[in-house]
Amino acid sequence: MALALPGVEEGTSFGTPSFHVKGKFMARLRDDDPDVLVLKPVEEDEKEFLMGTQPGTFFVTDHYRGYPAILIRLSKVDAGELQALVEQSWRCLAPKGLLAAIPLAGRAARATPAPRRRRRSARSPSAAGRRSTRSR
Repeated sequence: MALALPGVEEGTSFGTPSFHVKGKFMARLRDDDPDVLVLKPVEEDEKEFLMGTQPGTFFVTDHYRGYPAILIRLSKVDAGELQALVEQSWRCLAPKGLLAAIPLAGRAARATPAPRRRRRSARSPSAAGRRSTRSR
């Protein structure tokens, strides 16, 4: 799932499999429980919401309290929700060039840019015409 995103590299962190985006840590399995994924960054309000609504799936330990990470029990999380959280984390870490590779969910990607509108002159066409006749 994570490796499908541009720029994600597999590595190790604290002796467990991990994922990085252009060298920045994104996720790893817990060494003491391979069913738990550490994911960062996660906004504090979203973290509180997830832990409050699904405490058996999302949690933190004292070690991660106050840190922008959440622990996810992989055996309980919905696959679609996990994918969305991983992509959101990736968007926070990926450089602009990689972000352009994947459009935001819910937004239609444009094949061609929208045509630019021409700016109107500060002067009205009639005023511009009067000015040109006076200078003759």
